[in-house]
Amino acid sequence: MKVVVAPNAFKGSLTAPEAAAAIARGVRQAMPDAEVVEVPVADGGDGTVEALVTARRGEFHDVEVEGPLGRPVSARYGLIDAGRTAVVELASASGLALISDDERDPRRASTFGFGQLLHAVRRLGVTAIVAGIGGSATNDGGAGMAQALGYRLVDAAAHDLPRGGAALARLERIDATGFDSGWRSVAITVACDVTNPLTGPEGASAVYGPQKGADSRVVQELDRALGRLADVIARDLGKDVAGVPGAGAAGGAGAGLIAFLDASLVKGAPLVVEAAGLDKALAGANLVITGEGQVDSQTAFGKAPGEVAMRAQAAAVPVLMLAGSRGAGWEELTRIGVRSVFTLMDEKGPDRGPGGQNLAELMRTAAPELTRLAARAIREGRW
Repeated sequence: MKVVVAPNAFKGSLTAPEAAAAIARGVRQAMPDAEVVEVPVADGGDGTVEALVTARRGEFHDVEVEGPLGRPVSARYGLIDAGRTAVVELASASGLALISDDERDPRRASTFGFGQLLHAVRRLGVTAIVAGIGGSATNDGGAGMAQALGYRLVDAAAHDLPRGGAALARLERIDATGFDSGWRSVAITVACDVTNPLTGPEGASAVYGPQKGADSRVVQELDRALGRLADVIARDLGKDVAGVPGAGAAGGAGAGLIAFLDASLVKGAPLVVEAAGLDKALAGANLVITGEGQVDSQTAFGKAPGEVAMRAQAAAVPVLMLAGSRGAGWEELTRIGVRSVFTLMDEKGPDRGPGGQNLAELMRTAAPELTRLAARAIREGRW
């Protein structure tokens, strides 16, 4: 009996590798002779490096870079494919989680540290980079990243712009003479789960600016600034990024990665799940177990567990879904091959868990509870 365990993170409780290990323990308790293969997965946001590098048995490293407001932070990256491919996350260098709530200011926050992270991994001689760009604190269109990589963004007086999204309103010219053309030999693939354009009512500033600290006035200011960036990119770099689906991801970093590094934006879940090696693991499998903190309609469309289920269905392997709780539309999972859904929350109410636990306690004890749930799911055999 071969069981592939491929969960996403249980947000707030377990990373994807921790969840995979907890589920695997439960499978082995119920079936001691089973071959259990752990393939933690992610969607391209926070946790992508840990999930993908763990699944591929790569190496983790850390480098000091500037955080979104200039303070030093330690950014983690991974190496896979015998060091030929680097896996990075924008959030580790320029993420919202790196600053306090009262520091949120997308007018000043910069992706400069993300550029430093990219520079550090390229110096190792990698030929490919997989980047997750969820969780940013920034709204600078990747301008800070570009500055860290040698581009000059200057105003009408030929002065270098300060960092942050607001300064882009004064952008007059992009000078690429300091950019290392050797970047053109590095294939950069960006996991991007949104289709927002760079500007407008569905753009980076309007949709994501408020969660980063922008009020309605600042949203309009930043939207105009990103529009200016797009105009200058089109004129000086010959790239029309304004309307590209996903250009507005990560405060416009999607547009910046296309413009400054010739990156390709692709859907996050398929990219990471494939890179994690799930398809190879499915060979000869009898069962797949996936899951995440809450399963709902979005799980089936765009989330990593949904991608796992669809690939397992295509390989004719039954799927069990384990979760903390169910949300609206979770029934959609049956359409993509999920045989049964088991959750840590029982029927006693939205704030109760197994044995009468409250939700906060359940999150603290998620690993052993998930192990018990996995063992029960296997023993009940509803697959």
